[in-house]
Amino acid sequence: MSELKIEARSLSKHYGNLVAVDELSFEVGSGEVLGFLGPNGAGKSTTMKMLTGFLAPTSGTAVINGHDIIEDSLAARQSLGYLPEGAPAYGEMSVRSFLEFIARARGFKGREALDKAASAIERLNLSGVPEQAIETLSKGFKRRVGLAQAILHDPQVLILDEPTDGLDPNQKHEVRKLIREMSSDKIIVISTHVLEEVHALCTRAMIISNGKLLIDDTPNGLIARSRYHEAVTLVVEQPERVASILSELPEARKVELSEGELTVFPAPGQRLFEVISDAVRKHGWVVSELRLEAGRLDEVFRQVTKGEDIL
Repeated sequence: MSELKIEARSLSKHYGNLVAVDELSFEVGSGEVLGFLGPNGAGKSTTMKMLTGFLAPTSGTAVINGHDIIEDSLAARQSLGYLPEGAPAYGEMSVRSFLEFIARARGFKGREALDKAASAIERLNLSGVPEQAIETLSKGFKRRVGLAQAILHDPQVLILDEPTDGLDPNQKHEVRKLIREMSSDKIIVISTHVLEEVHALCTRAMIISNGKLLIDDTPNGLIARSRYHEAVTLVVEQPERVASILSELPEARKVELSEGELTVFPAPGQRLFEVISDAVRKHGWVVSELRLEAGRLDEVFRQVTKGEDIL
């Protein structure tokens, strides 16, 4: 059996003069959940389609478990489960008949095909709508049907384009729980622009923009790039007076007051929380909130994709 791995090798896609994906290379191994992040139009969905063989690259290739997606496309696709953007399906078919059709298309026959469809219905909590026509379902239910067809054959590699798009909070929780449960012995690549997915699901995150890879790091590593990492925020009476005093601390690099919150940024290598806690006690300030900032992923995302300097 070939090694469980995805390799993107200088993947590029051009549409005339438009470069949608530009020389993208990376590897993903077993047990990893890779969050593929970027603004709308960054090239995320195009990359997903090339990884799965649904779209031919202009140059470069991808290798899925040792099988080249161009030269050995059928073998590569057999180990893949793919949830495309929008998850197109046969709207006139019922949920059950569609999933049984997918099972047969995947090579299952007879009772096994029926069991595979039934199992997918149960795992995605579709038991209330198995005989309902797909076109009559809500967006959230359609998304769950799309995910059901992607996992039906228990693939080694899952490529999921916006898997929680259109789901309500409870449905998002259920789908994220399922993805986490499946992740230990699979490769899962999730394309998303929802930053909370990174915290909820991913062991690794890549940010792309204009088809180029900008950052490849762990979620904690990304957050640590935020200027808010290890900063301390207070909600305090007389914030201007407090800001003036805190700005004199040798451990503080900068103090900002915004929307009633006072944020103190640490000087390089300094830790502020205990220092500021001591200052609060010393001066007797009335503080309603005092928190240590982990960092703000939305800020890192914005700065990276707009080409601004971070840290």
